[in-house]
Amino acid sequence: MRIGMIGLGKMGSALSMNMIEQGIEVLGTDKTIKSHETIETTYDIESLVEKLKKPRVIWMMVPAGGVTETLVTQLKDLLDTGDILMDGGNSHFKDSKRRYEFLKDKGIHYIDIGTAGGVTGARNGTCLMVGGDKAPVEQVRPVFETITCDNGFSHVGASGAGHYAKMVHNGIEYGMMQAIAEGFDLMDASQYDFDAHAVAKVFNSGSYLEGYLMETIMNVFEKDRKLRGIKGKVDTSGEGEWTVNEAIEKKVSTPVITAALYTRFKSKDAGYFSEKIIAAMRREFGGHRVYKK
Repeated sequence: MRIGMIGLGKMGSALSMNMIEQGIEVLGTDKTIKSHETIETTYDIESLVEKLKKPRVIWMMVPAGGVTETLVTQLKDLLDTGDILMDGGNSHFKDSKRRYEFLKDKGIHYIDIGTAGGVTGARNGTCLMVGGDKAPVEQVRPVFETITCDNGFSHVGASGAGHYAKMVHNGIEYGMMQAIAEGFDLMDASQYDFDAHAVAKVFNSGSYLEGYLMETIMNVFEKDRKLRGIKGKVDTSGEGEWTVNEAIEKKVSTPVITAALYTRFKSKDAGYFSEKIIAAMRREFGGHRVYKK
């Protein structure tokens, strides 16, 4: 199977190289990247579609919102019945359901992919929550199973379910990161001269806190024990807010996720050590922007 990859930024490139190493052919295109040392590229979307054999399988790894919307509209005119278009970005699940219906009348299959694990995961074994009709998902299943980590792929439901699961995943992540950051903030304010890296290393070695996020903060502190030069300003990428809005709509209590979201809003005017930690963690696992002093 040959995959057309639209978007060769951090995530798109990492996923493409993962696929290539597993023997999957990839043809990529990106407005700003005209050539790549590993990935075969084509000049534009029209030529990418032209070079793929039917039924085509195209994976979009571009920013959610207007960029994705424009691409879906453009690709509807270029693709044919039986082709598969997949969105691996962090789109809102309601947008994914609408785009599914938009393409359905032409017989184009639309799959929404919640992609987790950051750039490292994308490169070495990602985590995919997939939504869409069974037949096209089964068609691409060998690719999904090849590039994911153990138990890292699941067809979680109908159209929109993949992005819904990723929305909730990121909402949970907000709460977990906030708890870790607040704990280290408290240790930093204590009467003890804690070595944050050494404590994180212990926490990540056999305790119930062991895991990817603790490993991330351990790596962060190894590079800079006091996070000097980083502002405690933490951006929100949308999913936390969507999770809280969905919880309000469904009347489900999510106080931890809500508080974590509001703390990120507050970080725009206050730079506490805990917010520095979250900013540094997001840069470490996802390559997200940090603000320098």
